[in-house]
Amino acid sequence: MSAAPTQPTVSEREARQVAEAAREQDWRKPSFAKELFLGRFRLDLIHPHPLPADEDARRGEQFLAQLREFCETRIDSARIERDARIPDDVISGLKELGALGMKIDTKYGGLGLTQVYYNKALALIGSASPALGALLSAHQSIGVPQPLKQFGTQEQKDTFLPRCARTDISAFLLTEPDVGSDPARLATTAVRDGDDYVLDGVKLWTTNGVVADLLVVMARVPKSEGHKGGITAFVVEAGSEGITVENRNAFMGLRGLENGVTRFHQVRVPAANRIGPEGSGLKIALTTLNTGRLSLPAMCVGAGKWCLKIAREWSAAREQWGKPVALHEAVGSKISFIAATTFALEAVLDLSSQMADEDRNDIRIEAALAKLYGSEMACLMADELVQIRGGRGFETADSLAARGERAVPAEQILRDLRINRIFEGSTEIMHLLIAREAVDAHLSVAGDLIDPDKSLQDKAKAGAQAGVFYAKWLPKLVAGPGQIPSSYGEFKQGIDLSAHLRFVERTSRKLARSTFYAMSRWQGRMETKQGFLGRIVDIGAELFAMSAACVRAELLRSQGHNGREAYQLADVFCHQSRIRVEELFGRLWTNTDALDHRVVKGVLSGDYTWLEEGIVDPSGEGPWIADATPGPSKAENVHRRLT
Repeated sequence: MSAAPTQPTVSEREARQVAEAAREQDWRKPSFAKELFLGRFRLDLIHPHPLPADEDARRGEQFLAQLREFCETRIDSARIERDARIPDDVISGLKELGALGMKIDTKYGGLGLTQVYYNKALALIGSASPALGALLSAHQSIGVPQPLKQFGTQEQKDTFLPRCARTDISAFLLTEPDVGSDPARLATTAVRDGDDYVLDGVKLWTTNGVVADLLVVMARVPKSEGHKGGITAFVVEAGSEGITVENRNAFMGLRGLENGVTRFHQVRVPAANRIGPEGSGLKIALTTLNTGRLSLPAMCVGAGKWCLKIAREWSAAREQWGKPVALHEAVGSKISFIAATTFALEAVLDLSSQMADEDRNDIRIEAALAKLYGSEMACLMADELVQIRGGRGFETADSLAARGERAVPAEQILRDLRINRIFEGSTEIMHLLIAREAVDAHLSVAGDLIDPDKSLQDKAKAGAQAGVFYAKWLPKLVAGPGQIPSSYGEFKQGIDLSAHLRFVERTSRKLARSTFYAMSRWQGRMETKQGFLGRIVDIGAELFAMSAACVRAELLRSQGHNGREAYQLADVFCHQSRIRVEELFGRLWTNTDALDHRVVKGVLSGDYTWLEEGIVDPSGEGPWIADATPGPSKAENVHRRLT
């Protein structure tokens, strides 16, 4: 058995190859969002809006009623914020309720909820305490249950899923002190030794890791005779000898989060605990996240609903210049934004979740768009709420209560939501991930043309294939139903949403033309144009949200559930979204990307250090990145078991 190697050194190209190998290469099922980026508005894939089965809805609503009572009577959000810890009895109560097993099949002791109702539950409990929402989400969306459900052996499911459903909390360990979204540099190793693997390394930001009973650990298996090697996933008992939780991390928000630094030193893990074959760990992680990412927009929807409630109540009670502040246009526009955006986010979430349940469509882009759009828009809504509340928005809930006012934690929601733009793929990484999937069809037929390692013969073959593809595809981007005034007429019900769907159809074709033009212009340099790609993705996100909002409004109207109001909200959201889309299109070609790059090079080379003069830096001493050299821990183990 060899010692663990030091941090791998990889080139940019090698890193891309690792990420590319982990992608799902095929599109075996239709994807509304993928088609949208290709200029094909497939409304038939999402309309009529899919609905859960009656029995699924009955069981889901029954659990939500129980969970609501628990949230109202057992959870003290202010205490969690003050103590920076979730009381053990709260977690014990959630275990008794079955909340640890919401997504686990009933045959393993779980509740077997659908994705739709799992997300409704997360929105509910996340509104009571975002830290609790994060705990349950990390446990079920990316922890042990989800990868075992998709990739585990029957023996692994029988062994671990009943524990996860009722008693054991799980965590997912991928990130390292010097490894974030670049897994090619993963340093934690798992070396085969007889019937075991021996793990060495350090993992950072291990959500639930401080209190976890079971861990999913990603580690690199060295390639050797009989071993393919590569990044591999393991289920690890958190109490195993050689595991030390060296620190419980503290953050600006989610103060009850049990997130830490975990060190592995010569930790023996049975080979039977390996999930999937060697080298499949990253693919397992990415596939797990396809639906796991929906947990974040679920809590963003809950936050939006709360922001709307507080904005409504406060703006009706607070008067300025003879009338409620809500009736002043400057404040009213913010309330309208919060209301319309909350409606659209819930539409995106429910649509994506129901498609995940039905498994008819490939939703990898939809889920990623929901995470990206939800996390960005929720932060904007919380910021607007703080602005509406004024000084009271900046004041803590405890301070408000101490002087006799309602303890509204507006500043806390802003802090708590901020991490969602980083969790499970930062906004910047999500832009690149979605952009890669959005241009997959182009790369499939023309990728060899821009690959410098391909031969002239390969390039010629690719050129012929591309010619056939584009000869059929490009003419279809010229005209479509979006130019016919009567199209989507069923969405004209007093308020006319059909015009917005025609806009989506036309704009989808425009988006595809812009992407094609950019690929023709930049070819192999396209992947370096991250500003351009980010705007392309943001346009697609807006179009997806507009589509979901209109489809949801029509569903509610057809069911007789606040249809008129739903149409109003969808209409105002689409008008707001169209303004953002037009701005993004303008910035595709008129921007400061090149100038920004020049300034960045100057900053890094020290050209502007004179601009930093006149301040003091309150930062402490120490390295930018902590030492993660493998070896025995020198710290006290702060891992704790919940009672």
